[in-house]
Amino acid sequence: MQTTTIIKIQGMTCQGCVSSVKTVLEKLPDISRVEVSLDPGEAIIEHNPSTVSVAQLKTAIEDAGFDVTE
Repeated sequence: MQTTTIIKIQGMTCQGCVSSVKTVLEKLPDISRVEVSLDPGEAIIEHNPSTVSVAQLKTAIEDAGFDVTE
């Protein structure tokens, strides 16, 4: 079962940042869709929550050098 999670991200300043966030999220298992927007600074992720938790999504973004807000 897929779910959609929206995560607010700070620190993205260019399309390279957007690409970096998208790449790290797409490497996680059972991710079916990733959309990352510079403005308003968020990622929309469709994933299987039994395989990848929201905490794991946030950790991947933080490990890429960006701040997760909420």
